[in-house]
Amino acid sequence: MMPEVRRTSEKGLFIKVGVLGVAVLVVGVLMLRGLNLKALLVQIMAIIGAAGPWVFFTGVALLPACGFPLMAFTLTAGPAFGAQLGLGGVLAAYGAAVGINLALTYWLARYALRPWVERLVARAGYKIPQLEEKEHLEVTLLFRITPGPPFFLQSYLLGLGRVAFLTYLWVSWTVAMAYAVGVVFFGKAIVEGRAGLAVMGVSLLIAAILIIHLLRRHYGKRRAEPAE
Repeated sequence: MMPEVRRTSEKGLFIKVGVLGVAVLVVGVLMLRGLNLKALLVQIMAIIGAAGPWVFFTGVALLPACGFPLMAFTLTAGPAFGAQLGLGGVLAAYGAAVGINLALTYWLARYALRPWVERLVARAGYKIPQLEEKEHLEVTLLFRITPGPPFFLQSYLLGLGRVAFLTYLWVSWTVAMAYAVGVVFFGKAIVEGRAGLAVMGVSLLIAAILIIHLLRRHYGKRRAEPAE
């Protein structure tokens, strides 16, 4: 079982790095063929920036709870508001908005929507599994670092499982921000045409992927080991 966990984990790593490499290659080829990517992105960022940071980061806090992809906000935050807030300010505002989103989805799953979901599951002949307290940290971390359900769905599943709120919040926020730092740097660099900043962003993103890969392997081995 351990070799299978390792193969699955390594495959996930290669896929992520491969997708990232292909994306960078496609952008490079399009630019060589005459696409003015910078001008296109500047126009898009101008539209987003015109709405203002309050509207944008309120969207980060609320819309992913409805299934809107968080990555769309992550990639555009830097170029849209980097000049106005600075990259540090963008990351601080983004981090606060993600924290609010995590709290919102947890409240919806554990309290507001739970009675309805329990009735729906019961009609199907099932029961929502409840996690033991000692499992909360490991299960939350595995949910966040293992490829599978989108970020918002992970939040709802963890809330339904009644994971301790503080454990859910700090683990989820840390993993989300580990990816966000590199993506925010990369997005701003693409719009401004700064190769050095783009390399830094990609490097930070790859570092986050590698660290999460190592964590996944570690916990995969632990779960594969027979209990004594």
